[in-house]
Amino acid sequence: MNDNEKTKIKFSIGFKLVLIISILVVVSLGTITFLVSTIVGEDVRLKAEKNNLAIALSTGTTAVNELTTVRSNVFLMLDMLNASGGSGVLSRQTTTYFFERNQNIAAVIIPGSKELINNRYFISNEIETSIAGDFLTAHQKEVSEAEQGASIILNATPNFGVPMIACIYPWKDSGFDQAAVIFYAADTLADAFGTTGSGSEIFMVNHEGDLLIHSDFNLVKAASNMSKIPLVKSMRNDTADNRQELFKTEDGTEYFGAYSKLSVADVAVLAMIKKDKALEAVNQQIIQNIRITIAVLCLSVLFIWIYSKTLSNPLKRLTAVANEIKQGNFNTDLFEQLDKKKNKTRKPRNDEIGVLIQSTKDEREMLNTVSRLTNKGVAKAIVRKEIDFEPHLKDITIFFSDIRGFTAISDGFNKRFGEKSAGEIISFLNDYMSRMVNCITISGGNVDKFEGDAIMACWGVLRDDSLEFEKMPDSNPQKKELAAKHAQHVKSDAINAVRGVLAMRYALMVYNKEAEAFTKAHEGEPMAKYKPHIRIGSGLNSGRATVGFMGSFDKMEFTSIGDAVNLASRTESSNKPCGTDMLITEDTYNLIKQDYIKCPENNFTIKPENQKDEIIVEVIPVTFEVKGKGKQHFYGVVNMPNFNIEEFFKTTEPDFKVDPDCVKAIGPQGPKTLAEVRTLLGIPTPDFGGVNLDAEENKVTAS
Repeated sequence: MNDNEKTKIKFSIGFKLVLIISILVVVSLGTITFLVSTIVGEDVRLKAEKNNLAIALSTGTTAVNELTTVRSNVFLMLDMLNASGGSGVLSRQTTTYFFERNQNIAAVIIPGSKELINNRYFISNEIETSIAGDFLTAHQKEVSEAEQGASIILNATPNFGVPMIACIYPWKDSGFDQAAVIFYAADTLADAFGTTGSGSEIFMVNHEGDLLIHSDFNLVKAASNMSKIPLVKSMRNDTADNRQELFKTEDGTEYFGAYSKLSVADVAVLAMIKKDKALEAVNQQIIQNIRITIAVLCLSVLFIWIYSKTLSNPLKRLTAVANEIKQGNFNTDLFEQLDKKKNKTRKPRNDEIGVLIQSTKDEREMLNTVSRLTNKGVAKAIVRKEIDFEPHLKDITIFFSDIRGFTAISDGFNKRFGEKSAGEIISFLNDYMSRMVNCITISGGNVDKFEGDAIMACWGVLRDDSLEFEKMPDSNPQKKELAAKHAQHVKSDAINAVRGVLAMRYALMVYNKEAEAFTKAHEGEPMAKYKPHIRIGSGLNSGRATVGFMGSFDKMEFTSIGDAVNLASRTESSNKPCGTDMLITEDTYNLIKQDYIKCPENNFTIKPENQKDEIIVEVIPVTFEVKGKGKQHFYGVVNMPNFNIEEFFKTTEPDFKVDPDCVKAIGPQGPKTLAEVRTLLGIPTPDFGGVNLDAEENKVTAS
């Protein structure tokens, strides 16, 4: 566990207070809501079941009374007709009088004996009287069962097109078993099924589950069968005359249901209502209670949150500052917020918070002192405990650069600004170096030092990559794994270094463009300000160096030393005779060529995963002698053709926009040969026949 994890506040004071109050409110009001919903819900459920049963019984009683009355009236009429002989004026008057008094009876038929038709009904409803006969022809089976003593009621609505039921009852005439068929228009009875106002669905079915009466006429007209409804099944399998129950349909919907078996023709009246609808009032009450709970919770949270700020805000500010310090941000602006609660005399707080604030400021001063001993990146690494004070051997990539003709540039400043030239030179150098350092930082490098106009930087010095694996015996399988991992790290450092230095080419072109505009904007002024157009040379070398803190007790510096560093410096100084702006050594070239440079060793082919980092280089046609290594070549870096300028610089500048005048520095529009680099940057093409790289340093000899 690192220090950040140890000091990170998992739950703030405000959060804890809010959590406690929230739990109390939710538990208390939630318990009340649960109890109310449970008790009231059970009460409503019982009422819904009782109401359903009451509706079924009440509607069933109405249906029984109506059907019984119809049957009694019809049988009385038939008896009167038999008494009058069944023909003549008296019989016709009896029939006419009967239909006038019973207009909801469309017809009374005793198959093979009598056909009493209510012509007024058929005419007013535009129905053919033959439909009644056709219906009987289609239901001879039921007529036969009635002649044998069964009472049956059928749905005749599909035939007649209006609400109609056919009541088939046993009838004796002159000692013969016959059947009396009564076509009864069920309009009035259907109204009784649809006007309960309870929200229940009420209907009547016969012995086969056929729908006889329903508030939805279309269901009756479609001759719907309700046998599959669980309530109907239960009614048919139960011997009880009436009952209430909770059931679930095939689609998972729950219903409260009740039924009442009628004493007429094995018919039953059923009432059912969706459970959700029956409990709608309870659900609404639950929702209302939840809203009240949320409202109370929000008010409680708001109050506690405001109160907690008086405790947590100062501590949060201190914690934020401490975390920033641990990340290496020693002079964070958050320090200004620590004194928000100073009194009117501007005196520091004299409470415990004040003591903590002063202690934190003292820590900042101590860390600033440390940062003066070395650069900020190293100081940050020390605070993060990413490096120690012991020197280590590391395989790194080293960079050197300087400005071409800087002495002449300095003289130009001295002539123009005189005593003020020092400030102007420093301002110019700061502008230039900030751009270069930005490229180094984005690509993962670490600035080692500044020496006048020169910059030294390294890639890999802050990487925790031990070389202890080299001491392992070759038989240890871990050695190969660690060696491969290390090699990949070193190779990545070299690629990042090349990327960062190529980015400097673009940044320098932008600088020169802006410097030209700046100089033009100030021309004509007394002691006119200006920024010079500059070119730089840079060199990269990869190799093993000693990395660590070096110096005295009073002044220490985190740096890298060794032959690899010396060769990097030598590489930078060779740019002028080579006519280049960026050189890499043969060691760096050999490190990255297999994966990133099209060359004979890889048959001029780069793997797809490495193409984004492809590098174009050209060998310098002059060799030089390196002590202990023999003759070596420098390689001029031409371009990374897939370099994305915008993506690179947006790392530190989200609003970065590519300068269209400078896109030829690197990337898809960049140079393809060293000749194009020289043309782009205005570098003269050298006469390599007269170039002697070994003359630059005593370590090497001409070749």
